Amino acid sequence: MVILTLVGPRPQIIKEAALQMYLNTTPDIQEILVHSGQHYDYNMSDVFFRTLGMRQPKYNLGVGSGTHAQITGKIILGFEPIVLEEKPDVILVYGDTDTTIAGALVGAKLKIPVAHVEAGMRTNSKGMPEEINAILTDHVSTYLFAPSLLAVQNLARENIVDGVYFVGDIIYDLFLRMQPYFNYSILDKLDLQDNNYIVATIHRDYNTDDPTRLQWILTSLKNLPMRVVMPLHPRTRKRIQEFGYTLDGLDIIEPLDYLSMMGLVSKCAFVITDSGGLQKEAYYCHKRAIVISQDTAWKELIGWNILSYDNIFVPDVCIEYRADIYGAGNTAEQIINILRTS
Repeated sequence: MVILTLVGPRPQIIKEAALQMYLNTTPDIQEILVHSGQHYDYNMSDVFFRTLGMRQPKYNLGVGSGTHAQITGKIILGFEPIVLEEKPDVILVYGDTDTTIAGALVGAKLKIPVAHVEAGMRTNSKGMPEEINAILTDHVSTYLFAPSLLAVQNLARENIVDGVYFVGDIIYDLFLRMQPYFNYSILDKLDLQDNNYIVATIHRDYNTDDPTRLQWILTSLKNLPMRVVMPLHPRTRKRIQEFGYTLDGLDIIEPLDYLSMMGLVSKCAFVITDSGGLQKEAYYCHKRAIVISQDTAWKELIGWNILSYDNIFVPDVCIEYRADIYGAGNTAEQIINILRTS
């Protein structure tokens, strides 16, 4: 069997790392990896291949940044010839980005089965580009690998029941495998004390592109009673420079590789983020997250995490932790076994 996998932004690379770790034990399956180059930045891409010991992509489309239409169109134009050349048995995509929908459309129109990892995730907000990507990808996919039972229910409400499998969250595979290797050196570098600092990441366009809102977020972070460590996303840095804002009062660092980021998160007091991936990673680290968004696809975590679009605050950290929402950490194995036997 030949699987042609398409990845793009950071979260998809991390998910792919977990799949590759399992594929290393399955010599009967060949995987060909394609990187779209969406939102490419060394600290958000190459560093993950290096620190997680991943195979390098055979192809890189180098699409960079642009409007949603520009990115999606460029990926389709670059990916289709590769599919025609490689003739895979399955095209595998992750998540809900422009890379995801582009790969799914190419596969569906060439009548090649599409496997969607993280199928069924919904914010119920069709104003979000990611929601549109997720819905359309699910409706053209042959294999729908759902990370939670709620995701399975979401698909059923859209009359998608065939080819749906609850396999758990593939990021949990990676978290468990790599937990013994988390890198805590950033704590010494910044002189951070356990449970006495906050990790904040902001990158969504609805938080960064409006000057008034971005200024409010930065001011709110500066006013918190603990140090705030902020790995700065390239989009956020660009907007801050454009608007002429200062970052005084915040501990600004470059984006971290996976092992260093998990080391930082696992020792913090709590997380403030608009990242879907970090919401879950905080949960796996037993840390609560204030999610600066009007909605989230990871609704299973609401209660542990807190949706708070208009208020940034210190949450109560003394609540009961609910385990096993996203499976047992064997998602990659289940995905490959299903593809192999179908």
